[in-house]
Amino acid sequence: MRVCLALWLSVVGVSNAFTTVHRNPLTGVRPFGTPSIFHPRCTSLSSSPTPTEEEEETRKVEIPSNWAQQILYELTQVRDPDLEKDIVSLGFIKNLSVDTNTADVSFEVELTSPIHPTKDQLRMDCTNLIAALPWTSQNIKVTMTSPPPLSSTGDIQGMARVNSVIAVSSCKGGVGKSTTAVNLAYALQSLGARVGIFDADIYGPSLPTMVTPDDDAVRFIGRQIQPLQRNNVQLMSFGYVNEGSAVMRGPMVSQLLDQFLSLTYWGEIDYLILDMPPGTGDIQLTLSQRLSIDAAVIVTTPQELSFVDVERGIEMFDSVNVPCVAVVENMAYYDANDKKEEEKTDDKDDDDDLEEHFKELQNAFVTKLQNENVSTNDDTKSLEDIAQQLINLVRESPSIQSSSSSSSTSSSSSSRIDIFGPGHKQRLSNQYGIETTYSIPLASNIASQGDSGTPYILQYPNTPTSASYFDLAKTVAREVGKIKYEQKN
Repeated sequence: MRVCLALWLSVVGVSNAFTTVHRNPLTGVRPFGTPSIFHPRCTSLSSSPTPTEEEEETRKVEIPSNWAQQILYELTQVRDPDLEKDIVSLGFIKNLSVDTNTADVSFEVELTSPIHPTKDQLRMDCTNLIAALPWTSQNIKVTMTSPPPLSSTGDIQGMARVNSVIAVSSCKGGVGKSTTAVNLAYALQSLGARVGIFDADIYGPSLPTMVTPDDDAVRFIGRQIQPLQRNNVQLMSFGYVNEGSAVMRGPMVSQLLDQFLSLTYWGEIDYLILDMPPGTGDIQLTLSQRLSIDAAVIVTTPQELSFVDVERGIEMFDSVNVPCVAVVENMAYYDANDKKEEEKTDDKDDDDDLEEHFKELQNAFVTKLQNENVSTNDDTKSLEDIAQQLINLVRESPSIQSSSSSSSTSSSSSSRIDIFGPGHKQRLSNQYGIETTYSIPLASNIASQGDSGTPYILQYPNTPTSASYFDLAKTVAREVGKIKYEQKN
């Protein structure tokens, strides 16, 4: 034992005595390679055994007294790409805690949007930074949340738990406003948000035609109307509760809308998409002021006449302090192969169907050969092998190959025609600073889906047009999040 101790003092103890240990003043972490104070263990026949791995794992972890400061210091390296600041100075870190027995760390990151585009990356960055601290365990729980509602809808009882209201307005009828509102709502829902659509057009409601609910029975929660639903998106329109025409004057319409908003129980949702009636009159102004709309999306077409109405719409929202965050230009161009993009999404299904037909044909060959008492002279080959060879001949035939080749060639070609002109993206940017504009083509399937009761984005989620709707949804969520954060702070 004395020999072991003497050897250790000569090799380790002397160097430790003359080594200056530098520590990080905040974290208390030594630089890599700096010797640490430890108790050496000399083993012999009579010495105590080395602790097992289970004993080492269950050993109580020594947590520093300034653990919270250390964690926050590390998290200052994580920045929100939209607000361009670190998440600590932005006040995103909530409910920070550590388990003193296991050194497990948990906290919440309250982002500006429930569908923040970099949510997963931010969670990973936070987890890796905290796990790298020497005293923490590898069990780091980071929960991504979004802010609770700010009660911006005043005394409207049914909307007390609605977080954000987004108006979709055109200021002119027939430009695809309702189509944009519906597909925007379902894009937000597909990205993970809780969404509702309110059709504010009493005279000509479009929502009942464009979206067929899962159950059209009108139910009540207490004295309030429960919205209808389709694919977890809440729906409400005057057309769902009244099939007749609305013949009434302006003041009556305003009162009816106010009752609708008060009596509809939306529950807790992230975004309420408000499908505004066309125009810039009393109804539009009343809705804008009554609901405290957070942002507006303007819908137009490339014609000059439509652009004039876009200017009026932007000016109307400016007068009630509602920012316009995006412009959607419907019927921006015509694609001569407008059906091809939807057909591409079905290519894999068609290939699977073809293979299924080949298998059925092979089984039919085997059955036919068996019924005819056909046998093979080669013991190594069965009737199934012969049938498979026949199927391979059919699959490799020139007619099958040319059909497949011509289909893929025709689907890849495209012809874009600007029927109504080049549009007004540059003018919108120059006059109003609106950079986020989206061009939606004049496509037959967009129109047909609007009449079918199933939104286009649900039927064709993987097309370029649906990608534009998803981009629009991400932009709207990002801009609304920034607006809400600025209002809160």
